[in-house]
Amino acid sequence: MGERARLTAAELREMLVDDGTWESWDAPVGEPAATSDGADDTYAAELERARGTSGSDEAVSTGVAAVGGRRVAMVLSEFDFLAGSIGRDAGTRIVAAVRRATRERLPLLALPASGGTRMQEGTAAFLQMVAITGAVTDHKAAGLPYLVYLRHPTTGGVFASWGSLGHITWAQPGALIGFLGPRVYEGLYGEPFPGDVQTAENLLRTTVVDDVVAPKDLRDRLAAVLRLLAAREDAVVPPGSIRVRARRARSGEPDDAWACVRATREPERAGLVEFLAHGDSAPLSDAGPLRFSLSEFDGHVALVVGYDRTSQAAGDLPGPRHLREARRAILAAGDLRLPVVTVIDTPGAELSVVAEEGGLAAQIARCTVELITVPVPTVSVLLGQGAGGAALALFPADFRVARGDAWLSPLPPEGASLIAHRDLDHAGEMASRQGILAGRLAAQGMIDLVVDAGSDDEALPAIRAEIGRYLAASPVPDTEARTRVPTADAR
Repeated sequence: MGERARLTAAELREMLVDDGTWESWDAPVGEPAATSDGADDTYAAELERARGTSGSDEAVSTGVAAVGGRRVAMVLSEFDFLAGSIGRDAGTRIVAAVRRATRERLPLLALPASGGTRMQEGTAAFLQMVAITGAVTDHKAAGLPYLVYLRHPTTGGVFASWGSLGHITWAQPGALIGFLGPRVYEGLYGEPFPGDVQTAENLLRTTVVDDVVAPKDLRDRLAAVLRLLAAREDAVVPPGSIRVRARRARSGEPDDAWACVRATREPERAGLVEFLAHGDSAPLSDAGPLRFSLSEFDGHVALVVGYDRTSQAAGDLPGPRHLREARRAILAAGDLRLPVVTVIDTPGAELSVVAEEGGLAAQIARCTVELITVPVPTVSVLLGQGAGGAALALFPADFRVARGDAWLSPLPPEGASLIAHRDLDHAGEMASRQGILAGRLAAQGMIDLVVDAGSDDEALPAIRAEIGRYLAASPVPDTEARTRVPTADAR
C-alpha cells in the first residue's frame, strides 16, 4: 500500500490503537438533514448508497482508545462516505466528541480526510465549521492537547477550520492538502492548479505542517508525544509559586575569542540533535533549520524550539516562515502550560529577496514578543553560534544558560569587520573587541549560568541538568528577566 493510499477510518484506527481499547462515542444518526433545494428524497438515497459503499453510517467516527497505553480521543474522517464531507450529523458528532474529550480531560487527535462542506446541505453545513472550531478552541483553552494528522485528501472548509488548528500538525506523505480543490480551481478558472503546491511535502517546506509522517510510523510518533504530554503536569506552574530569580554567573573567558568562534563552526560539533538525544525526547518536526520537540529534563517536560546545525550547514537558513512556525509553537506551549526551552546555534538568518519580502525583520520582532509574553517558564540555551536576528529571536528567557565557548553578536565577526574596516581581515579582532563570548555576557548579567565542561558528552548533560534544576524550582514567568539589559562588566 503506497504512502498516499487512501486508508479507511477503520484501517488507520487499527494501525494506531492498542488492541481491544477502542470505544465508540457515536450515537445513531437521525433523519437526513434538509437539502438546500428541498430534494430530500434524492439526498436520502445518496446517504443510503454512501453507507453501503463505505460501511459507515456517516463521514466521521469518534471515540476513545489507548495508544501506547495512553488514552486519547479521536475524530476520524471516512472519505468513502460522500468524500468525507461535513454536514449536520457529521458536524454534530464532531462537536459532541470534542466537548466530551474536554470534559474528560483527554488529548484529542483529529484525522481528517475530506473534501470539505457537504454541498447537498448548503450553507447550513458550511456553518458547522464554526461550531467545530468553537469546540476545538475551548478544548485548547482548557490546556488540553489537540493533535492533527492530515490525510489524503484534505481540502476546503475542513482544512480551513479544524484541520488547521493543531498544537501539532502532521501530514500523510504525498497527501493532497489545500484550501480549494484542484478540480474546482480548474473548473472555475479554466486552467489546472500547479501540481506541486497542494502537497504535504510542500506544506512542510513552507512550514504549514510540522512534519510528514507515514501512516506506519504514526503510532510510534504519537505514542512518544502522548507519553511526554502525560508527564507535563509536573511542569505546570502551580498557583502561588515562589518567584525564582535567575542566578548571576561569572565565568573566566577564554583568551582567544576568535578560536571559540571557529570551534563553534566545526562540522563534528554537537548541536540540537545531540542535545535532545541526551534525554527522553519526542520530535514534533524533523526537518529544516528550526525544529521542535518535547523533551524531559529530570522529570519536567518542556517544548524545545531550536536551530539545527546540519540543515543550516547545508544552506537551509531560518527565514520568515520558520519564525512564524516558532511563534505558533510558543503559543501552543502557552496553551498546554509547557515550559519553553530555546536552543540557539545559528550562523544567521536567510538573506534573500524572498526573506525580505516575506517580512523577516517583522517575524524576528514578533517571535521576540511571543517569548517575552508567553505565560510559562522559559529557558534559552546559547549552545554555539549566535549570529544576528535569528539568534536574538530565541534569546529572551527567564533563565539563560550557555556553553563556555558559545557567543552572541549582532553579526558574525566577518560582518562586523566589513562594517568597521571594509574587509574580512579583522574578524578575529572584532570578535575580541565586541565582547561576544558567554563569559563576558555572564559578567554583564545577560547569561545566568555558563557551563564550562569541555567535551560534548560532558557539556550537554550538564546543561540539561541545569535546566531540570531550574524547572524543579517551580519558577514563575518573569518579563523583567526576559527584557534585562547589560550591566557594567563586573569582572
